[in-house]
Amino acid sequence: MAGATAATSFAEPVSTTRPRGELASLDRWGRLRWLPIAFGVAALCATVVLGVAVGPAGLPVRGVLKEMLGMRSGLGIGSTIVWQFRLSRVVLGLLVGAVLSLAGGSFQGAFRNPLADPYLLGVAGGGGLGATLAIVSSANQHWVPPAAFAGALLAVGLTYLLGASGHSPSPASLVLAGVAVTSLLTAFQTFVQQRNTNDIRSIYGWILGRLSTSGWSDVLTLLPYAVVSSVVLLLMARSLDVLSVGDVEAQSLGLRPARLRLIIVVAASLATAAAVSVSGLIAFVGLIVPHTIRLLAGSSYRRILPLSMLYGGVFLALADLLARTVLAPAEIPIGVVTAFFGAPFFLIILRSSRNAS
Repeated sequence: MAGATAATSFAEPVSTTRPRGELASLDRWGRLRWLPIAFGVAALCATVVLGVAVGPAGLPVRGVLKEMLGMRSGLGIGSTIVWQFRLSRVVLGLLVGAVLSLAGGSFQGAFRNPLADPYLLGVAGGGGLGATLAIVSSANQHWVPPAAFAGALLAVGLTYLLGASGHSPSPASLVLAGVAVTSLLTAFQTFVQQRNTNDIRSIYGWILGRLSTSGWSDVLTLLPYAVVSSVVLLLMARSLDVLSVGDVEAQSLGLRPARLRLIIVVAASLATAAAVSVSGLIAFVGLIVPHTIRLLAGSSYRRILPLSMLYGGVFLALADLLARTVLAPAEIPIGVVTAFFGAPFFLIILRSSRNAS
């Protein structure tokens, strides 16, 4: 009884004095955790409105807001521009950016490599070769997306088979196999380009990335792959946190790293292949967005993956807005814009993080 009393009296200061500062700190941290989400949602809404309002035929922001909210906007023919052309393009940019950023963050976690991107396992080489073959062999451009999609998936499958080589593939073997497959397929693509010089302009237009303005068909094509892959990868976030400590430690905690890595590769590659098929090869989004989120918001993939989706979509939609307005009525390839702004921004963030440490 005395022991219980002593224990109680000893515990009282702990419950009444010391946790007060800790609880306040935790409360502030809880609020801070929501700040990136709130800011990202606000940036997303602003990006959608700007993306729809700004263009060769300028539309009033108030009218665009009323139109999108189902109110009488008085836009007239501008209503058709909003729903059939600009909003579909903005949504496509948001989807592609979110998918590439999510895939890039997932690859960085699965391979424990902050420089991994969605094209790590040959998607770029396979998608580029498939699109090139479709462009030079058919006057019907509708064959380009399915050819790019098939080429990207075949390249990833070949990479995984070569990286496995009769045993469970390690991250290093998969990366090396991806480099080899990408180099081989890119060489074939270059050979085809040289044999078909009349189509080089169309080929490079696809390689440098573009977002279609043909309505909602590309959005509907990408949407099911984006939804399924996103659900799978977001559910893997906690496992990626465990996998980040190493395969041996992950096994000791009950995970099967090879199986987990295969699921992530399949889901991320499927989403990336679908994005590539409708937008071409857009550089840097899947590399800089998740890595920047990691530097600013911490190393937990439960934060990196959803925030990468949110900010990746905003980043690419804004890049597309610049691509179609800076030299209007001409358009800059969106891959050029993402590289122009993404690379310096990434270097600034990396340098500031090093200085802080």
